[in-house]
Amino acid sequence: METITEKQDNKLKYFIEDYWDIFLGIISIVLAFYFHKMGQGGTATLFAAIGIGSLSLTVSEVAEILSERLQEPYGSFVLTLSAVIVEIILLYIILLQAVANPEVINTVKGGIISAIIVDMNVLLGLAVFLGGLKFVEQEHNKETSSAYTTILFVTAAALLVPGVLSLGKHTSNIIEEASIAIAVLLMVFYIVILVFQTRTHTHFFKSTARSRIFRIKRKMPEAQEEADDDYIFEKFNMFGLIISIFVFIAIIALGAEVFAHDGIQLAKSYGISAGLSGLIIAIVAVAPEIVTAIKAAKNDEIQRVINIAMGASTVSILLTVPILMGLAYFSGIRFTLDFNPLEIGALILTVILAWKTTDEGHTNYFEGISHLMFFIAFTIIAIYY
Repeated sequence: METITEKQDNKLKYFIEDYWDIFLGIISIVLAFYFHKMGQGGTATLFAAIGIGSLSLTVSEVAEILSERLQEPYGSFVLTLSAVIVEIILLYIILLQAVANPEVINTVKGGIISAIIVDMNVLLGLAVFLGGLKFVEQEHNKETSSAYTTILFVTAAALLVPGVLSLGKHTSNIIEEASIAIAVLLMVFYIVILVFQTRTHTHFFKSTARSRIFRIKRKMPEAQEEADDDYIFEKFNMFGLIISIFVFIAIIALGAEVFAHDGIQLAKSYGISAGLSGLIIAIVAVAPEIVTAIKAAKNDEIQRVINIAMGASTVSILLTVPILMGLAYFSGIRFTLDFNPLEIGALILTVILAWKTTDEGHTNYFEGISHLMFFIAFTIIAIYY
């Protein structure tokens, strides 16, 4: 029998485990504003990044509860959409700095491509590597990766168009018109894919093999599972979960304002390249998805990892690009899609690598470390490019 003191200690332990991210996130953003007012940009940027990352993890956890109730493929769709909303807000607030500093646009472009690079190499690589170490080999629906890599390859090719026109010495007006046309095309493509994923071909995005961990848990007595029944968000209905997600995203937006203002000045003062700045922004935005994917891989839910990594990458291009262009237009900022050769090249090579490592329907740790090696090489180039 547990004593009263032991029960209290356990309650405190579970309370800290469940809500540390909320408290850390809010406190960090408050401190970020404080140091921002004190003129300490470096410290303010650090606390803003911690706050954004912590609360993004909360958003991810709440979205995961919502996704479990919706089931696949809707579940992963909700997870990726919630993460991409955070990414769009972060990039847009940074984009607003372009009114005073036009060079920021290159950082935003780097952030868009880097988010996909991080999703497809760090998230997928780490999850597959750690899952492979634990289970040797994990199975997923190969139709999922086939569909997503096809989508990503087509969208990467579409993003080549403004860049090719830019190299051809076309006028800025032509490049802008081409960028708008590509943005509209991507949005239309997204609508088609949404119907494909959630209506006509849902079986392409569902697991073909049930998790071994899941089968073991099914045999365990309910008392031994120790589910997080006391986690407050578990008690919310769907509407309450959605409202919670948007409340946390609103707080993240406040932290993003400090991160954008002080972070851009800090990068400029230290001579940090636009590519590396974009990579840092992407890591901050994608960090919660990485945590979710690693948990899934350790539970032998590699299908969810594939859905999150490739789904988030797909939504990052098809939604982030058109929405950012629209927001830039209404804010009086000229934003075009003439990405540099490094960005497009890395994107296409990432898609090819993901296709090769997932096309057989099973993964292992070697394929995971291959993605991590590619990411390290990209980071080295981004530092000096």
